[in-house]
Amino acid sequence: MTGRVSIGLLNSLARGNVIFRSKKCVRKSKSVVLISRCHARSLSSSSISAAQPDLSSHLAGKTYSDLYELSVKDTETFWGSIAKERLAWTKPFDQVTDCDLSSGKINWFLGGQLNVSVNCLDVHVAKDPDRVALIWEKDEPGTEERITYRELLEMTCRLANTLKSYGVQRRERVAIYMPVSTMAVAAMMACARIGAVHTVVFAGFSSEALAGRIQDAQCKFVITCNQGVRGGRIFDLKSTVDKAVKSCPSVRHVFVAKRTNNSVPMGKLDISLDEVMAGQSSVCAPEPMDSEEMLFMLYTSGSTGKPKGIVHTQAGYLLYASLTHQYVFDYTPGDVFGCVADIGWITGHSYVVYGPLCNGATSVLFESTPVYPNPGRYWETVQRLRINQFYGAPTAIRLLLKYEENWVKKYDRSSLKTLASVGEPINHEAWEWFHNVVGDGRCPLVDTWWQTETGGVCIAPLPAEPGAEIRPAMAMRPFFGIQPALLGEKGQIITGNDVSGALCISQPWPGMARTIFGDHQRFMDAYFKPYQGQYFTGDGAYRTEDGYYQITGRMDDVINISGHRLGTAEIEDALDEHPDVPETAVIGIPHEIKGEVPFAFVVLKESASENQQAVVEELRHLVATKIAKYAVPDNFLVVKRLPKTRSGKIMRRILRKVAMQDTSNLGDVSTLDDPSVVSEIIEAHKHYRSHAAKK
Repeated sequence: MTGRVSIGLLNSLARGNVIFRSKKCVRKSKSVVLISRCHARSLSSSSISAAQPDLSSHLAGKTYSDLYELSVKDTETFWGSIAKERLAWTKPFDQVTDCDLSSGKINWFLGGQLNVSVNCLDVHVAKDPDRVALIWEKDEPGTEERITYRELLEMTCRLANTLKSYGVQRRERVAIYMPVSTMAVAAMMACARIGAVHTVVFAGFSSEALAGRIQDAQCKFVITCNQGVRGGRIFDLKSTVDKAVKSCPSVRHVFVAKRTNNSVPMGKLDISLDEVMAGQSSVCAPEPMDSEEMLFMLYTSGSTGKPKGIVHTQAGYLLYASLTHQYVFDYTPGDVFGCVADIGWITGHSYVVYGPLCNGATSVLFESTPVYPNPGRYWETVQRLRINQFYGAPTAIRLLLKYEENWVKKYDRSSLKTLASVGEPINHEAWEWFHNVVGDGRCPLVDTWWQTETGGVCIAPLPAEPGAEIRPAMAMRPFFGIQPALLGEKGQIITGNDVSGALCISQPWPGMARTIFGDHQRFMDAYFKPYQGQYFTGDGAYRTEDGYYQITGRMDDVINISGHRLGTAEIEDALDEHPDVPETAVIGIPHEIKGEVPFAFVVLKESASENQQAVVEELRHLVATKIAKYAVPDNFLVVKRLPKTRSGKIMRRILRKVAMQDTSNLGDVSTLDDPSVVSEIIEAHKHYRSHAAKK
């Protein structure tokens, strides 16, 4: 794994010293011209990167195109050379990759051992212990807390020793049900340090949703807080955990940290985390982990009702999170990186915790909401913390653009270098507002496409050649090692440009998920069976005339609510538990702020037809309890029956067209068992709309 190309890559990508150079001589900086084709105008160009020292002579003439081509054609040289020097290994790997997408076999850096927490903490403490690792932007503006790499390492070690003292062992699963906080990050790092597997559950999920994840992962331990604070409100977490663990006999201990000074009932399973940590040593020997041992599990919704535990492993995930964090967002040492995602989602894992910490960055932990105490919260935070990269969701941007621009412009945003969006495709109006109002037309805005399953960003406008264009609302370019393919209905690869198809990725990359916990067959069926030899993303995409990629949305029954993926089957399962509801069908429809919202078609038993409103209210409560409040459908339409084919399959495209009032062309309905059901549903929807308009 040495040699001329390898050394060049090591000296550059490994140390953050890459400047993508054009064929002409470029000094010290690079720029990207932002061009809006849809408006036929050129947006201002902006400086993308400061000069970076010690540029490898072997990369001095290499362009982005050269590096990308190497990454897909000589995978072993590209990833092997970067991994060798970018990560700190306790035992070097002896094989870069052993993968076969057809059989779902994915292995990277075999024979190697390392510890992720060492790469995220110890290596930086050795060089610069007082560098700020985290800025915890707490709910109340102006009450932020800064924690250095030394302090975070000590907190991690005390927590790790606490877990060990209560019997947490290597490979055991630990559920983390906490709000965004330094303690939550330390909990993730502590698990990584001792070789335990964490599964972070979003702290807005209900007790039943939490219990389901604990049961599926067979967690023996839970880490939580007494309460959470968000948007000026206090909400109980411990009581939710108490309800959940009643149906989770595997749980031995619940560690309870204090976020507020309010006391909560403590039972026989409960341990006061802060008190026990105070008596623990601030030194904990890291456990050497094989490259392919589990690092964490994260649950995401599928097209079936049961959430799936996506498994990520040690070395490949960390390397990919680190590399994408640096080059997609143009991170340079000393920057303050502001990703406002919750740690309960993959974005929080990769770009609040693992990617930034592996790169020695200062990462912002945002506990609050975009509108607390007012719609200027994000931008006041940017001003106060001097944030350089801001990474948020289109949902929040669409919400904020409804307010006066003064809420943005009254704050100094001159520190911003890069803007980025995540969670769903960003629409043009939101892109333009984000770029022109927030970024003053000077910051590159990168629309990132990726998934829980991909581990990190796969398609984004950056990195790119100097002077390359960024098109509004388009993900555009594949990252190093990502080889997109568009496939047709018959499984054929669609060649050429100006074409659309199912978005697949043709070859493995280090950050991709390895399996679904306890159900590898489901992993195969979901991602590798639809198109043989390809990773199927579940999304559709359009490849432009210039070869750029535009994501067109989900192709299955998964909807995207405010950036949260949720299977419609999961909502249907909750609704179907109501004794008066024999059948339901849920589809997603566009929403101005949230991107998509669930629309529920509900069949009631005859005995309940007189109490429709009461049943609907009970259904709302059921979904909020079983899943989360954000999953509650915005609309409930009671119908006599659902449109089904002769084989019993619900024809959801018809329901979607009815919900969106697009019934002029319903397509072929000949396969329906009784086509007259369509007119029934259309009439019911008209009545529903007229009734709603009178309210």
